[in-house]
Amino acid sequence: MDVLTQNDLHIKGKPLAGRKVAVVGYGSQGHAQALNLSESGVDVVVGLNADDPGRKAAKKAGLEVLTIEDASARADVVMLLVPDEFHKEVFEGRILPNVRKEAALAVSHGFSIHYGQIVPPAPMDVIMIAPKGPGHLVRSEYTQGRGVPALVAVQQDVSGKARQTALEYAVAIGAGRVGILETTFREETETDLFGEQTVLCGGVTRLILAGYETLVDAGYAPEMAYFECLHELKLIVDLLYQGGISTMRYSISNTAEYGDLTRGDRVIDDMVREEMEEILAEVQSGEFAREWILENQAGRPVFNALRRAAAEHPIEEVGRRLRSLMPWLKEQSAVKDRD
Repeated sequence: MDVLTQNDLHIKGKPLAGRKVAVVGYGSQGHAQALNLSESGVDVVVGLNADDPGRKAAKKAGLEVLTIEDASARADVVMLLVPDEFHKEVFEGRILPNVRKEAALAVSHGFSIHYGQIVPPAPMDVIMIAPKGPGHLVRSEYTQGRGVPALVAVQQDVSGKARQTALEYAVAIGAGRVGILETTFREETETDLFGEQTVLCGGVTRLILAGYETLVDAGYAPEMAYFECLHELKLIVDLLYQGGISTMRYSISNTAEYGDLTRGDRVIDDMVREEMEEILAEVQSGEFAREWILENQAGRPVFNALRRAAAEHPIEEVGRRLRSLMPWLKEQSAVKDRD
């Protein structure tokens, strides 16, 4: 997979010159992408509902704000950045009746396109620009003259310019400063869901809870269990992020590395791999997508119950108490007012 930078693209003038981009949504990715685009010289308008609290923040940041319908009608590129579960409703009810047929539809995650929740009309270019980081990082890296890598993909190319549009958009949000990788909607969607479910979110949280519960059940103090199984994880993740597994192992003690190399396979064993393969098959077949779509249509009864139960786990109370002793954590956090 080749990695492109803005130097490889030879863009004449400013990226997306002469084209208006409508960013629909002003959440984590929406605010970051809209502001980065604007500061790269792109003509940007933000599309939001009349009662959306993001309207005030977007206007305060100097961005033009319109209804989703009006923003879509004026745009050459519509970037849909509302949550996945609202894509179908917003696209079919708010964007499609108003967007010009020669405009391009863009997303930052392929879920709704890949699983057929959105079926764009044939005359429309359909592209993806997916930053490999949360919105606050996309924004903070840009303001510091850096960037977050991004994936780009083309699902429909009617104009013959869809790829170039995606690449220029990626440059305009800062990804061209570090690296742009070309992929497909299928590859991005399926690998993203698999990674979230088995490693980044589902796998990590269950590993933390299992370790915490094992220590507490054995009679150790909850505070000790919290520090060992959750708090110190950041130290390891930072080393992994900066230099991979080998750098992490180089930086820890020989005792820790020996324990890693001799005990890790006993925790993450062949049974875990088999379960990962099953989860991947559910993603590939669309089983997970259908389950999540039906869950939303039913009002999220399972999701809400699981969320409530998770919030009541003892590790959350212990964590809140310990984090209150470290006020700098909240000052450094991109997520405010959670505790």
